[in-house]
Amino acid sequence: MKILFLTHYYPPEVNAPANRVHEHARAWVAAGHEVTVVTGVPNHPRGKLFPGYQNRWRQEEQIEGVRVVRTWMYVTANEGFLRRTANYVLFAITGLLAGLRAERPDLVIATSPQFFCGLAGAVLAKLRRLPFVLEVRDLWPDSIVQLGQVENPTVVRMLEAVESWLYRSADGIVVVSRAFRDHIEGRGIPADRIELVYNGIDPAKFHPMPPDPALLAAHGLEGRFTVAYVGTLGLAHGLVGVLDAAEALAGSGVAFVFIGDGADRGRLEEEVARRGLEDIHFLGLLPREEVPKWLASLDLLLVMLRDLPVFETVIPSKMFEYAALERPWLMAAPRKAECRRLVDEAGAARTIDADDPVALAEAIADVRADPARAAETATAGRKWVERDFVRTELAERMLGFLERTVGSPPGDDRPGAA
Repeated sequence: MKILFLTHYYPPEVNAPANRVHEHARAWVAAGHEVTVVTGVPNHPRGKLFPGYQNRWRQEEQIEGVRVVRTWMYVTANEGFLRRTANYVLFAITGLLAGLRAERPDLVIATSPQFFCGLAGAVLAKLRRLPFVLEVRDLWPDSIVQLGQVENPTVVRMLEAVESWLYRSADGIVVVSRAFRDHIEGRGIPADRIELVYNGIDPAKFHPMPPDPALLAAHGLEGRFTVAYVGTLGLAHGLVGVLDAAEALAGSGVAFVFIGDGADRGRLEEEVARRGLEDIHFLGLLPREEVPKWLASLDLLLVMLRDLPVFETVIPSKMFEYAALERPWLMAAPRKAECRRLVDEAGAARTIDADDPVALAEAIADVRADPARAAETATAGRKWVERDFVRTELAERMLGFLERTVGSPPGDDRPGAA
């Protein structure tokens, strides 16, 4: 089968969407299929081109057997609503044009975030008369509305209309959580057109390994109890609460580490300086291959979500990686969050309420005081992930859904087909 995959993010970018698309595409190539990825030049999240790349109209490369077609992008940092929207819309246009020039595939896939990429995939599939699969990794416009980035009711209604049109236009929809599936079914989409494929881990990269003291020593972290947030430093995570917890634990020998970058980094660094906080370390973006060594060397890892209804639906991919390394980790999430329910059922980590820095500081102190219990929970988490969330098996599940979609795509009786 020949697969054409549109995605806004792709390696060497290191965020969750880029990792998921690449690991699935790589698995499909290994299974004997041809995969062409249409994406932009790598620049997320700082809006700076990665070394070795130029912002040209079209360039191609091979990454682990996957043909990657890169298009020109409006390059901007992942901050500022208007600039980000321009970045999204312009990629949708250039991605569509690149997809029209690509060798004819058997189907088109497009993934969110953001849904302008999904829109480009839907239009491309219609123009080339191909089956279309939409992968939903983020609920737009719900997420940007609840984060306060869009408030105009007319604009919200327009975005919701586009969202509904995308769902109706897709021959198949892949979601990453049960809550996403329920949301889309609530929009009138039949259950048999929706497939749940969770995020997961590559066990060859994420597995228990010894800590690397040299990493800690290089950043002055030896001899401290290290607490780390790894990932996008964005509006969705309530990371000021981590600074509140750090302030409460000041002088106790706990060091806080932020690995990653994003729209909230500048504000966090300013807040650290304003409060005069010490032992707060911002390491910036790290190459993907270095992340497992860091995770294995830190004492406690954090998953942070804000207390908003939209975050009851998401399942952060980092939690699977933490668990696979058999490290103690802590989740702060809304009480009704699907990810929190999964973790509690598996006994994979300690969970607390979102946006509660007092509870966060207390939980950090508790984990530090009881390493035996933390190790027991970490072992349960590793077994849980190895049983249910291995990426190759998840990629195979998604591939089966793609093959069924190509074999019997809905006809003109689809809602919205006219």
